[in-house]
Amino acid sequence: MIEKLMPAGVASRDTVTDASESTMFPEEAQHVAKAVDKRRREYATVRHCARQAFAELGIPPAPLLNGERGAPRWPDGVVGSMTHCAGYRAAVVARKTDIHTVGIDAEPHGPLPDGVLSVISRDEEKVRLAELTAADDSVHWDRMLFCAKETVYKAWYPLTHKWLGFEEASITLAQDGTFEAKLLVPGPIIAGEQVDGFTGRWIVGDGLVITAIAIPA
Repeated sequence: MIEKLMPAGVASRDTVTDASESTMFPEEAQHVAKAVDKRRREYATVRHCARQAFAELGIPPAPLLNGERGAPRWPDGVVGSMTHCAGYRAAVVARKTDIHTVGIDAEPHGPLPDGVLSVISRDEEKVRLAELTAADDSVHWDRMLFCAKETVYKAWYPLTHKWLGFEEASITLAQDGTFEAKLLVPGPIIAGEQVDGFTGRWIVGDGLVITAIAIPA
């Protein structure tokens, strides 16, 4: 499904089955050698997806190790994002000459656990969620808000290498499959201009909610 949210220039791969751990590079396998089986399978599969997307763009396969704050270290000249949740793994990649930054997140399409919404949302976001739920209660808008916030962070971090708290971006979800993220802290500089927000897209299907941001170069 992730390909439906991506613009031209972004290669994507997703799967509902796990790849063999043998698809990992030795240094990747070493990184998760002491992890539980579930973690190793997730780690291997999203990286396998990323390398399949590399191939589409003519990028040689390369190990994808964790860098600062756990963010993957992409090859020079490449941007990308990976996500996994129960029953789904996905990765998207692009050349920096085509895309400045990209972020994706996938979550089970169900309500957030008790207490989570109060931690991740701002007051104005709660008001907007109530309005959306009144208009269409078939969508778990609280889960989508969480998913969108994760996506904003994944798009933000490669540009700034700084933390962005849940309260530092205000998300407006729309019923048409888009969302706007207003940054409440100074934004990154892209192509010589300071950015004060991101525009993203969302999709619901197959028991999942998926959100994505891609900023064309």
